[in-house]
Amino acid sequence: MGIHLLDRVIGSEYPDLASDAEVREFEKVPYSDRVAAPSTYEAIKLGAAHDPDAPAIQFLANADPTDTPVVISYRDFVARVTQAANMFHALGVGKDDVVSFLLPLLPDAFVTLFGAEAAGIANPVNPLLEPHQIAEILEAANTKVLVALGPMPGTDIWQKVEQVRGKLKHLKAIVQVGPGDPAHGIHSFGELIKTQPSDRLVSGRVISGSDTAAYFHTGGTTGTPKLVRHTHTNQVYQAWACILVLKATPGSNLLFGMPLFHVGGSLTQALTTFATGNCLVVLSPSGWRNPASVKNIWSLIERFRPEAFSGVPTVLAAALTIPPGNADLSSLKFAAAGGSAIPVAVGKAIQDRFKLPVLEVYGMTETSSVHTIAYATRPVRLGSAGLPIPYSRVRIVKLDADGRYERDCAVNEIGVVAMAGPGVFSGYLNDAHNKGAFVEPGWINSGDLGRLDADGYLWITGRAKDLVIRGGHNIDPAPIEDIMFQHPAVGLAAVVGQPDAYAGELPVGYVQLKPGASVEPGELESWVRERTPERAAVPVQIIPIDPMPLTGVGKVFKPRLRWDAAGRVFNGVLTPLRERGIDCQVKVGAHGSHGSIATVTIAGVPEDKREAVIAEVHRLLAPFVMRHEVTWV
Repeated sequence: MGIHLLDRVIGSEYPDLASDAEVREFEKVPYSDRVAAPSTYEAIKLGAAHDPDAPAIQFLANADPTDTPVVISYRDFVARVTQAANMFHALGVGKDDVVSFLLPLLPDAFVTLFGAEAAGIANPVNPLLEPHQIAEILEAANTKVLVALGPMPGTDIWQKVEQVRGKLKHLKAIVQVGPGDPAHGIHSFGELIKTQPSDRLVSGRVISGSDTAAYFHTGGTTGTPKLVRHTHTNQVYQAWACILVLKATPGSNLLFGMPLFHVGGSLTQALTTFATGNCLVVLSPSGWRNPASVKNIWSLIERFRPEAFSGVPTVLAAALTIPPGNADLSSLKFAAAGGSAIPVAVGKAIQDRFKLPVLEVYGMTETSSVHTIAYATRPVRLGSAGLPIPYSRVRIVKLDADGRYERDCAVNEIGVVAMAGPGVFSGYLNDAHNKGAFVEPGWINSGDLGRLDADGYLWITGRAKDLVIRGGHNIDPAPIEDIMFQHPAVGLAAVVGQPDAYAGELPVGYVQLKPGASVEPGELESWVRERTPERAAVPVQIIPIDPMPLTGVGKVFKPRLRWDAAGRVFNGVLTPLRERGIDCQVKVGAHGSHGSIATVTIAGVPEDKREAVIAEVHRLLAPFVMRHEVTWV
C-alpha cells in the first residue's frame, strides 16, 4: 500500500509493537533513519502521492450530514499550500519570519498554516481571545504578516484586527480572507494567492528538520504569552508516530472540529490525516463549538464512515447524551480523546454502549501534542494515558521546593511527569519562560502529577496547580470528578479550591447536568460523600452551572470556576456590610501580576463614610490569601 512517511524502513507492513520488548527492538533503528520527510510540506506531499485526486478536505458549512460538502482534492490542496508559501515569500517572509493568523476552520486556514510553515514560521492564534491578548501574542511573535477573516456576520475577528493592527511594530502586511481593501493596505487572500505558481517554491527553499515550523501560544491568557517553538522535526514526528501506532491507511475520513491554534487539531489530527492521504471532514467554521456538530454526531458518522470517533473528552461526554437511534456506526474502530483526562465513567459508557476501545492520549503543546497513547495492540486500561509512543520516554520525578530535580519516583509513586523525545520542544521563544521548564536537559516539566504502574502505563493524577490544598493537605480533584461523573444526571464535572479563612482552601464542585436532568438539593453532595473514602476531599458544596466554562479547545476552564467560587465566598463574608444597607458586590478575575484579584465594588456611600467602609472591607477579607481592591460607583 505504500505508507510513504514511514517507507524508508518499514515498507508496507506495520509492526505490532505489542510489548515493550518489541518497541525497544523497533527503536534500535534511529528515528532519523525511519522518517521519510524532513518537513511538514514534504509530509503532506507524500500523503498526497497516494491518490492526488482523492479528497483532502470535505467542508460542511453547518455540520449537516445532508449538505453537499465543498471538496478539495489532494492535487488542489498541495497546489494551494504551495501558492500560499509563494504568496508569503512575495510579501517578504523568509524562513525566520512569522505569519500569524486569526481564522476559523475554513479551508483557507489549513492552506495558511502549512503554506506559512513552507515559507517561514506559522503562528496560529485563538481568535476568541480578547484584543489585548491577541496583540500581546502577535507582538511577542514579531508577526510580519497577519492573515485574518474579513468582516462577516457572527464573528468579530476583523474588529479585533482593526483594534490591534496599530500596536504591532513588526507587521508589514495584512491579508484578509475576504475581498480585501487595497486602498487601506489590506490584501485579498483569494486575489493575492491566485497569481502565484503552484508547482514549486519560488524561494527555492530546502526545508531542514531543524528549521522552526511554528510558534504555538500556551500557558493561559494572563501575563506575558508563552510561545512554544516547534521545529519541522517536532511536528513531523507527531504525524509519523500517530500513523505508526494507529496503523493508519489512506482513504478514510476523520470528523474534524478541533481549532488549529491547538496542537491536537493542527498536528495530531490535521497533519497526520494529510500525511496519511486521508480526508478531513471539517464540521463547520466553528468545529465542535457548533452545537450542530454534536447534535448530528451519529448521522455524521453514518454518512462519512470514519474509523475514529475522536475529540476532547467534553465532546465524547456530550455525544453520549445524544441517542444514536438506528444510525450505522459500523465504520468505527476506536474512540480517542486528549487535552484533558477522559472520565472513567465516560470511557466505560463508550466501551459498553458501542463496544469500542477508548484510546486516551496525553501530551502538551511542548511535546508537539501526543506523547503517550493507549496502544490498540495492548490491553487498554481505562483512566490511564497509556504508554509512550516509540522513541519517546516518560519519567516520574520528585522536585524540591525550588523545582529542582531530586530523584526519580518509584513504581506507583506520584510525582511530576517529565517527558523526552523527538516531539519535545527545545524551549520557549522568550528565554525568561524557560526557567523551570525542564527538569533536566531535554526533559520537559509537564506541571502534571502522575505515576507509572508496574507495566509502564502512565496515570495522570492531577495538575499540580489544580490541587486543592486544605490546611496543608493536598487533595487531588481528579478522583472526586470521576465520582461526580458517575452520577446519571451529570454531564460535565469539575472540582476546584474555594478560599477559606481557616483551611486556606476547601474543595467545591461544579456540574453541568445532562439535558433534561435534575437533582434534589444535597443529592450530589451525598452521592460523592458515600463514595469518597477521604472525608476532607468531599466538596463542601456542588454547584450546578450551565454552561460549564470551556476553553477554545473544549477543556473545562478551571480558572473561571475558581473565580466564581472565590466570588461566592467573598460576597458571603461581606454580608455584614449589606445588612447595614451598604450596596457591595465582589467580582474575582485574572490579574497580570497577582494571578487573580477580588474587586469589591461599593455604591451609594458618601465621601466622608468611605474610609471606615474600606477599613471594614480590609478587615473582613484580610484572612484570605487572594489580593483585593475596592472601587466606588
